[in-house]
Amino acid sequence: MEQIQNSAATKIFASGNETTASNKNVVEDPQDRFLKLLVTQMQNQDPLNPLDNAEVTSQLAQISTVTGIDKLNDTLKLMVSDLDAMRSLEATSMIGHGVLIPGSAMKLEDNAAFAGIELSQPVDELVISIQDSSGIAIRNIELGAQSEGINTFVWDGVSDSGTVAANGNYSFTVSAKQGDKDISATTLSLTTVNSVSPDEKGAILDVGEFGFVGMSDIKQIF
Repeated sequence: MEQIQNSAATKIFASGNETTASNKNVVEDPQDRFLKLLVTQMQNQDPLNPLDNAEVTSQLAQISTVTGIDKLNDTLKLMVSDLDAMRSLEATSMIGHGVLIPGSAMKLEDNAAFAGIELSQPVDELVISIQDSSGIAIRNIELGAQSEGINTFVWDGVSDSGTVAANGNYSFTVSAKQGDKDISATTLSLTTVNSVSPDEKGAILDVGEFGFVGMSDIKQIF
C-alpha cells in the first residue's frame, strides 16, 4: 500500500514539475496539489487496508490552516496598504499649514519669531538663548517653570542690549533644569508644509528649506 501511495505521490509531483518547466509563470496552488495527491492516494488505496479517517481529517485540517494563514497575510498586507494610502490622503490636509518640527532655526519677521521646545518632564527653570547668523548670543529669555510636552514662545526681536534685530534667520538653544538636574529638551522650528508624497512608511512632507520629514516628525500643527 505504501509503495502504491509513494508511487502515486511521485507521479503527481513529477507532473507538477513538468508544468513548471513548460510555463514558469504559472504557480500551482499548494492546496490543489494536496487535494490531487489525496485523491490519487484514495484511488490507489488497498480495499483491505483503507486510509485512516483520522489521518485524512488531520491532513485536511493542516492544509486548511496553512491556506487560512496565507489568506490572512494577504488581507493584512491589503489593510496596511490601504492604511498607508489613507494616511497620505490625511496628510494633504496639512499643506499650507505651519508645523513644528525638530530644529533650532527660527526666522524673525515683523518683530516676531516663533519657535517651540519639547520637554521630557516638567521643569522649574527654562532659558532660551538666541544667536545671530554668526553664532553670537544676542538675547536670553527666561521662561521660568514649564510643563512637560510642547511649549512655545515668541521673540519680539529685541536684543539684550535693547536694540531691535534685523529681520532674517536666527538660531536658538535651550537650557532646562529641575532643581539642580539638567532636563532633556528638544528645540522645535516653525515651518510650512508645501507638499505631501506617498511613501512605504506613510507620507513624506516637503517643508521647504528644512527638506523632507515624516509624519512622526510633526510635533504640532497650526
